[in-house]
Amino acid sequence: MIDDEILNKYLEAGKIAKECREFAAGKVKAGAKILDVVVESEQKILSMGAGIAFPLNISLNEAAAHDTASPGDERVFKAGDVVKVDLGVHIDGYIADTAVTVDLGKNDLLVEASKAALHAAIDMVRPGVRTGQIGAAVQAEIESRGYRPVANLTGHGLGQYLLHGIPTIPNVGMQGGTELEEGMVFAIEPFASTGSGIVSDASRTEIYSQISSRQIRLPSARKLMKIVAERNSLPFSRHWYYEEKSDLAIAQLVKQNILRGYPVLHDVPGSLVSQAEHTMIVTDDGCIVTTV
Repeated sequence: MIDDEILNKYLEAGKIAKECREFAAGKVKAGAKILDVVVESEQKILSMGAGIAFPLNISLNEAAAHDTASPGDERVFKAGDVVKVDLGVHIDGYIADTAVTVDLGKNDLLVEASKAALHAAIDMVRPGVRTGQIGAAVQAEIESRGYRPVANLTGHGLGQYLLHGIPTIPNVGMQGGTELEEGMVFAIEPFASTGSGIVSDASRTEIYSQISSRQIRLPSARKLMKIVAERNSLPFSRHWYYEEKSDLAIAQLVKQNILRGYPVLHDVPGSLVSQAEHTMIVTDDGCIVTTV
C-alpha cells in the first residue's frame, strides 16, 4: 500500500507531467529546432516546481527512445517525421513517466496502434493480472493494425528515484510474468513499428546516469560528478553540463563504470515507430492513471 503523502506526490508529478507533455508536443512543428523544444520543455518542468526525472526524449522516425538534443544541436523537425516525445517528472523522487507521438506526416494508423494498445493495457490493470496477459493485449492491438510491437522494449516499475523497477510490462504476450498487486506503480509504454519490431543501439549517446561511486582522478570528471551525484542516480543529458572538457570527463567515467550511457535505440533504417505511455498505480479494483 502507498500512504497518502506518497500518493499525493505521485499524483502531483502526474499532473505536471501531463501538462508538460502537452506543452512539449505542441512545440513539435516542421522547422522547429529540437534543442529549443527540449530546453523550453525541461524549463517548464522546473518552473512548475518539479524535478526532471530524465532528459526529455525526442526520438525521430526509426528511433524509438533515448534521443535528446546534443550541445549546439542544429537538427530541426521535418515534414513527415514521426516524433516520440517522452518525459519524466518527479516530486521528491516519486516519478511520472509519460509519452506521446506527434505525427508530422500521414501516419495516423501507426500512432493509433500504440495509443490503442496502451488503452487496452490500462483496462486490464488490476490485482491478480499477470504482466504476460497485458503484453498479449498490447501485441493484439498493434498487430491488428498491421504493425509489429517492439518486443525488446518494455514498461517498467517506478519507485522513489527508481526509473526501471519491478514489474516489467512486455509489449508481446508471454506465459506468466509478474502478478500485479495493489500499490504497485509502473509505466506502460507500447511501441508500434513498421520495421522489424526489434531495436538496437545506435552510435549516438546523449543520456547517462551514475551507477557507482569510486575515487576519480581526472579533475574535470570530479567536477562533473559533484553535480551528477545530486541526481540520485536519475539520468542526465550531456548538453546539461557541457563545457570544454565534459566529453572527456564522461568518457573517463564510463570507462571506470561510474556512469553508464543510454544509446539511442532504433529499428531498421527507413522504418517508423510510434509510442504511447502513461504511469499508473494499482488499486484494489483497477488503477489510477496519474498522467491523464
